[in-house]
Amino acid sequence: MFNWAGTQIQSNRIARGWQERLLCMFLVVPLAVVSCAAVPETQPNTQPTSQAVPSEPALPPLAYYHFLQGYMAELAENFPEALEQYRASLQFDVKSDYLKFRMASLHFTSGNIQKTVNLLEQIDVGRLSDPTVFTQMAKMFAGAGKHDRALELFDQAIERQPDRPQTYVEKGIFLLNGKQLVDAGNMFSKSIALVPHVPIGYFYLGKVYRAQGKDEEAKDAFRKTIERAPQFERGYQELFQLLESGGQVPEAVNVLEGYLSDVNPHQTKFRQELVRLLLSQKQFEQALHELEFMIDEDPDDLNAQVRRALVFAEMKDTSRAIKEMTNIVTVHPSKLQVRDYLGLLHEQVEQFEQAIGVYQTNIELDPTFFDSRIHLGYLFHRLKRYEEAVPHLRHAVELNPGNAEPHLLLGLTFTQSEQHQLAVETFEQGLERHPKNVDLRFNLGAAYDKVGRFPDVVREMEAVLEIKSDHADALNYLGYSYADRGMNVDEAVALTKRAVALKPENGYYVDSLGWALFKMGRIQEALQEIQRAAELVKDDPVIFEHMGEIYLRQNNREKARQAWIQSMELDPKNSKLRDRFKEAGFGDLPGLVKQSSLRPQVSQNTE
Repeated sequence: MFNWAGTQIQSNRIARGWQERLLCMFLVVPLAVVSCAAVPETQPNTQPTSQAVPSEPALPPLAYYHFLQGYMAELAENFPEALEQYRASLQFDVKSDYLKFRMASLHFTSGNIQKTVNLLEQIDVGRLSDPTVFTQMAKMFAGAGKHDRALELFDQAIERQPDRPQTYVEKGIFLLNGKQLVDAGNMFSKSIALVPHVPIGYFYLGKVYRAQGKDEEAKDAFRKTIERAPQFERGYQELFQLLESGGQVPEAVNVLEGYLSDVNPHQTKFRQELVRLLLSQKQFEQALHELEFMIDEDPDDLNAQVRRALVFAEMKDTSRAIKEMTNIVTVHPSKLQVRDYLGLLHEQVEQFEQAIGVYQTNIELDPTFFDSRIHLGYLFHRLKRYEEAVPHLRHAVELNPGNAEPHLLLGLTFTQSEQHQLAVETFEQGLERHPKNVDLRFNLGAAYDKVGRFPDVVREMEAVLEIKSDHADALNYLGYSYADRGMNVDEAVALTKRAVALKPENGYYVDSLGWALFKMGRIQEALQEIQRAAELVKDDPVIFEHMGEIYLRQNNREKARQAWIQSMELDPKNSKLRDRFKEAGFGDLPGLVKQSSLRPQVSQNTE
């Protein structure tokens, strides 16, 4: 049976015997508050310390009983019970700043911001002296969005102990998070002045400099950080990222190599970053050395094994890459992404049937695996096996409608198979989801041209140029379309000139400019451009057809005849040119022996 008579005696014992012990315990047991604490000498720490507990005068015995129960619940992370016990303890002394602070901390941890603020507002800061208490309260107010109140408390902490470097760092972090970079930098500089051997001030000062775009100052600050704390990973991370973003990749490599060599050779993340940087510099042998180290460290490191195979591919040793990737697939048959890489490697060396087999196996294992589905569709497209490509590309669209690529490939497949209305519908559907995608919009304009909707062609090409004013293909397409129809010839010349200026060695663009000049009546200039186009593209029938028209306009009939014959050799199916040849009085064409594919009607260089 419970001894009710002994309750008061037991409570008195708690009051007399546990008061000092509990207060000592709070100096080493962290409170459950999510915030930044006093900053250690090696790296930033966002956990509060129990030193931020307001000092508390002696409480009634039952208050300590409930307090102890709350403390034990807090240790067990039973925050609702801890709050209930602290609340019971507070009933015995409603003015206890100590209990209100602890309860506010627990509410903050639990995400109950309103109750946190209500309790903090009840604390009489005039009775506080420990600067850590002020900084802890400031962080909670900051978390509640009360930044002015937080700043007041940081300033009061500094006022009470101006030689405490942690307070300057904590206030600096608060200001840095609020993008008050100049004031934040001043705080970190004051911390450094007080303790120049401590790295944390330099670290955050470096972050301020980086945010200000002062990269050289930032690099210097990060170097000073790692000089004072050689094992501080974040210092190295900030430094190598800053060097890489500034184009100083060899220097970034040196930073990572220094850490892995002198501090921790087993830091896998840094070694992975090192491999990435080495590959970006095409230092394949060194990258292989690093990957071999990773595989020796962990023979089951699948990522390192795959990357090693891909490095062999980068080194043009595709047979070795295929062998390595095949071995990986044998050991890990369920790794569809690895098998997909294997398919791409087979494609690279034009082992198309093997690639098809790999992709089909993946699809059989998982019909929803997008990568192999779209790669198989694209490979069939490349091989001009359009009927086989279509179902896979349709499925890819269904699997990932938020990706513009399958819409584009499916539309181009319909274009190449001369199913132009289906191409129009596919591009239109793609643009419903991706209205700013210039590839979809450009090819939609070209598809409209195929179905005789010229006003829509103009609308789409102009829309492309609104999105991307230097889209050379759209400039050329619209300019040539105007010129070929004999309309808006001034604009046609202007558009094609812009296209040629962007890509002066593109013979198709040069031909378009020449044809626009011809339509404007600037015959000699037109001939010069067409002749240059023929030098750049030697097997395009349209260029020679244009050249013949220009020669005929100049009454140079023999050269016109020869140009048209050359055009017909490249495209014997051009019945319109046959009729034009006879109409010009050149008679029947001589026997044509050379055949070539038609000039592509869509962009020659889609961007």
